[in-house]
Amino acid sequence: LELSVDSVTKAPRRREILDALVRLPEDIERTIKMVDEPIMAIASRLVKERSILLFGRGYQYATCLEGALKIKEVAYIHTEGINAGELKHGPLALVDESMPIFLFSSMDKSSSKIHNAVQQLMARGGLQRMVVICSEQDHRMLEICKGRCEVVQVSHTVDCLQPVMSVIPMQLLSYRLAVARGLNVDQPRNLAKSVTVE
Repeated sequence: LELSVDSVTKAPRRREILDALVRLPEDIERTIKMVDEPIMAIASRLVKERSILLFGRGYQYATCLEGALKIKEVAYIHTEGINAGELKHGPLALVDESMPIFLFSSMDKSSSKIHNAVQQLMARGGLQRMVVICSEQDHRMLEICKGRCEVVQVSHTVDCLQPVMSVIPMQLLSYRLAVARGLNVDQPRNLAKSVTVE
């Protein structure tokens, strides 16, 4: 944002991001209310799972990595965050009707590729256990998934901030899974929360 402060051509994009940052607290609060109940139901179904796959692309790849990290460190379930562009390079072999899958969609330049990834996963039997996390305004993804897989909608914001909304369901999922498994969410095992100096 600072680099674009004196650029006339980047002013509209800069304004869009700044406006979204101002709305971010209320968007986060709204998203928590939107996803809490569906995530609680999903957690109850996944409580005995040993492995979960998370797929995303572009900005949402970071969401996958963060979601996988949280589930691993709090609920102790093996979880992998995978770039959806890498589906055909191995991860697709792990997809079947018993594998829980989360796919993160956003309305940016990678959206058509994410739509293709959803269809690939559906064709390989990933449909029964797939959850798509998408913006409430992602009508194309909602159309693709309608009646075929579970969808958790989050508040819509500018594309570069959409991962902030999309990671909320993963934070809640890791918490709900840990509680359901009888784990102490405030003291995860083998996790150093401070930097140690040698």
